[in-house]
Amino acid sequence: MITVHYLNDSRAHRIVWLLEELGVDYDIKQYTRRADMRAPADLKAIHPLGKSPVIEDDGIVVAETGAIVEYLIGKYGKGRNLVPKGEEEKRRYSYWLHYAEGSAMPLLLLRLIFGQLPVRSPFIIRPFAKAISSAVTARLIAPQIDNHLGFWERELARDGFFAGPDFSAADIMMSFPVETGMGRVDYHGKREAIDAWLAAIRARPAYQKALERGGAYRFAA
Repeated sequence: MITVHYLNDSRAHRIVWLLEELGVDYDIKQYTRRADMRAPADLKAIHPLGKSPVIEDDGIVVAETGAIVEYLIGKYGKGRNLVPKGEEEKRRYSYWLHYAEGSAMPLLLLRLIFGQLPVRSPFIIRPFAKAISSAVTARLIAPQIDNHLGFWERELARDGFFAGPDFSAADIMMSFPVETGMGRVDYHGKREAIDAWLAAIRARPAYQKALERGGAYRFAA
């Protein structure tokens, strides 16, 4: 039996969603973020970095979302059509599978960090922190995010999904950057292909079941 170590409002939603798509039995162990939004310390008993998601499967511990996705599809994915068959689509699939955490999430994390800088700075320096945050966001981070959003829009406008005309695990991987981005950048309603894609993935029964099983995931709104 697979155990998913699930932190609320986290990347772990994608793993539960994938398991639902695969039709694999699993258990969930729930963890709640601390007041500072970090994971609780007891996750370190599962993996030294204390991050989620982490899975256990027959004594094997796998961390990092992309690695977990590849592991689960390699072991349980036969006949589930979550990896494209065409060579061009396979190349796109591989790209988006790694792009999600390698390119998209670091940029969104910077947006989050600089957005929190004025709030988390000592009171006496908050005006300076706010000025720095605003300048860095406006001049460096926001233009890059806008560039990535345009890239997503053009790719999705091609044929509806990230790796081709059919849904794949690449769409599961990209769900967190896109849904997280909605909470940090005002683009909802301005990118038709992205909005159509979001509606399509959220309508999937496995996505809905993952919300029921996993619980708190505020990015699904």
